[in-house]
Amino acid sequence: MADWLLLIPWNKIFTAACGCFLSDRNYIHLMESNLDALETTMENLRIDEMICLQRLAQVNEWLSRVKSVESQFNDMLAARATETGRLCLFGYCSNDCVSSYNYGEKVSKMLEEVEELLSKKDFVEVAQKIIRKAEKKHIQTTVGLDTLVEMAWESVMNDEIRTLGLYGMGGVGKTTLLACINNKFVELESEFDVVIWVVVSNDLQYEGIQDQILGRLRLDKEWKQETEKEKALCIDNILNRKKFVLLLDDLWSEMDLNKIGVPPPTRANGSKIVSPLIEVDCLSPDKAWELFRITVGDVIFSGHQDIPALARRVAAKCHGLPLALNVIGKAMACKETLQEWYLAINVLNSLGHEFPGMKERILGVLKFSYDSLKNGEIKSCFLYCSLFPEDFEIKKEQLIEYWICEGFINPNRYEDGGTNQGYDIFGLLVRAHLLIDCGVGVKMHDVIREMALWINSDYGNQQGTICVKSGAHVRLIPNDINWEIVRQMSLIRTHIEQISCSPNCPNLSTLLLSVSGSFELVDISVGFFRFMPKLVVLDLSGNWGLVGLPEEISNLGSLQYLNLSRTQIESLPAGLKKLRKLIYLNLEYTVALESLVGIAATLPNLQVLKLIYSKVCVDDILMEELQHLEHLKILTANIEDATILERIQGIDRLASSIRRLCLRYMSEPRVKLNTVALGGLQYLAIESCNISEMKINWKSKERRELSPMVILPSTSSPGFKQLSTVFIFNLEGQRDLSWLLFAQNLKNLDVGDSREIEEIINKEKGMSITKAHRDIVLPFGNLESLDLDRLPELKEICWNFRTLPNLKEFSVRYCPKLPEDITNLNFPLFTV
Repeated sequence: MADWLLLIPWNKIFTAACGCFLSDRNYIHLMESNLDALETTMENLRIDEMICLQRLAQVNEWLSRVKSVESQFNDMLAARATETGRLCLFGYCSNDCVSSYNYGEKVSKMLEEVEELLSKKDFVEVAQKIIRKAEKKHIQTTVGLDTLVEMAWESVMNDEIRTLGLYGMGGVGKTTLLACINNKFVELESEFDVVIWVVVSNDLQYEGIQDQILGRLRLDKEWKQETEKEKALCIDNILNRKKFVLLLDDLWSEMDLNKIGVPPPTRANGSKIVSPLIEVDCLSPDKAWELFRITVGDVIFSGHQDIPALARRVAAKCHGLPLALNVIGKAMACKETLQEWYLAINVLNSLGHEFPGMKERILGVLKFSYDSLKNGEIKSCFLYCSLFPEDFEIKKEQLIEYWICEGFINPNRYEDGGTNQGYDIFGLLVRAHLLIDCGVGVKMHDVIREMALWINSDYGNQQGTICVKSGAHVRLIPNDINWEIVRQMSLIRTHIEQISCSPNCPNLSTLLLSVSGSFELVDISVGFFRFMPKLVVLDLSGNWGLVGLPEEISNLGSLQYLNLSRTQIESLPAGLKKLRKLIYLNLEYTVALESLVGIAATLPNLQVLKLIYSKVCVDDILMEELQHLEHLKILTANIEDATILERIQGIDRLASSIRRLCLRYMSEPRVKLNTVALGGLQYLAIESCNISEMKINWKSKERRELSPMVILPSTSSPGFKQLSTVFIFNLEGQRDLSWLLFAQNLKNLDVGDSREIEEIINKEKGMSITKAHRDIVLPFGNLESLDLDRLPELKEICWNFRTLPNLKEFSVRYCPKLPEDITNLNFPLFTV
């Protein structure tokens, strides 16, 4: 048989021939009717797209099969004319039986598959009305946000991050940043099914949040009538089938997602939640000016050559706050004359809340942070901070004392009392971006301060109970003060040299007359304190010209706080003995006052007495006085005698009250410091002393006093737990300061004018101490600032100095024997 005959598919020909006549497999005869049925069925399958329905997760596989069948159908449709043209014998046979049979068989099987797919299609369960992935948000002009937007976007797209927070003070641009992230989902193809924007607002109404979510997820309005629980169940059912992003704008407090119905984002569901902990800062001066210039428009700046300079002054008053730059910039966009710009500067300098748009669009927004504070006492503490001038760093300890005397917080200064409560409030106010943490102090952003003053004035409707006057132009007590209603008065940083008035102040509780400049108060008239029955806080610190107080201070029967630090008060007035409620007396840096004889009888209720760096020194007489101050809780003191130092450490109540201690003019072979007795010590100064050995002792029932060089195992920590600052000046007799290892929490160290010191920490001694006390590890692990000045023999600081983890500031002056590799170390703030 010829080879070509072997190649003919006789089996196919036989099968095809049979198919022409056998009804159960008559693919050729049924070809045309099957094609018509297939075309109709495919049209029904395409209705999914025609009526704007969108697939759900569980039908992805089904739709994938539909797409595959549709592709095959299109190919089959292209061959239809050719295959039907071959039919003959009334469609029962074909000119090419094999080809027609194969084609008819494919049509029949595809029809079966399409009918099966159509039978599984249920539009109620597998489809819903189309929801756009994200809705674009309108964004005002942005400056300086590009880097933050990219950083936030990278975090959102990071598979390891499920929740992302954006925090910052009101008006700083959190909503704008959130909108930029939202719009990126619109512009870019992402794997998320839906992006939901929700405005939470300060009152946190859960049903309102649910309505916003359902408004994005369900286009029908039937859910409006459902209960909160039913809405939560509906939201949970929908979002559990989606990979979603939830953008929460204006979030002020913790939100219970479970109550709303939002499933928690997990690695499994791949969802994300973004809410207002990337910090959004105010703009730099350059970026702030750029935004302000764009907002105002270049046309205004071209009107007069002096306007740009004035505009920079106006922009500076916004202190980088984007909201303020936008609002004030728009208000100035129509100001074409120099006079209008000068007026704007004057208004912003004096009555900032009167500037157009300031109340409604800036202060009102910032007030949400204030309204979110949980109680009236915290709000009072915040408003109190507005007493201080712009850009003023307020010491935390000082504020706490004010708050205690004003009655805002617990008067108990011990553990779980006022001090701890005060620091807790600082944390709350800083996290609410109402205060700026500066370490030992806090600051208030100028726009926030303006908001606080506006709140105090009853939202600008009347003169408030807080009165603040500051600046060089204030040379006399202002005559526009409503003394009848004012509760807290601040005259800080004024140029008042004499007070000669006698105001009637029935409600005045705080009077701040402290100075931090070249001008100071030198004279207070006899009648000034006559009518201040409720005054509890009087601060006269910094007035170096003040040498005495009028005897009428005795009229201040409610006074609890008196600060005379940095004055030249020569003696305490006899009238002080009538101030039986006085609990705080600050005499630090008073260079003329020499004696406090009789203070225990005069002020028996004193809780705080501050004397460090004053002329007053603790001697035998003052020791007796201090022991009679039964309520004393905080003491800062100068000691010049090692015997007195040892005695005061032996009196637990006195020693535990010491917070700041200055040892001066001592000439002793050995000085003992007891870490248990001085457990509250925070600051230690050693000045002009000749001490051969500093001996660190600690107490225990089982052990006697030990030298730090005695190597014995320790089961309790012997160190100074709270000592954070040490200042050593003109110390003789010591070649090293290895005893500083016992100050493991030391943050600031200043050593100067000590010609014998060769090492700060000697390695051999240090190793002995760390071996004996396992909880004492490497030196200076927490040190942040180090200042070394005029130490001619200093050769080494400590063996691990080159790797100190927290050192930020390092200053070296005239330490010629220090190795060059140390003086060349790169710290953020380094001076030689």
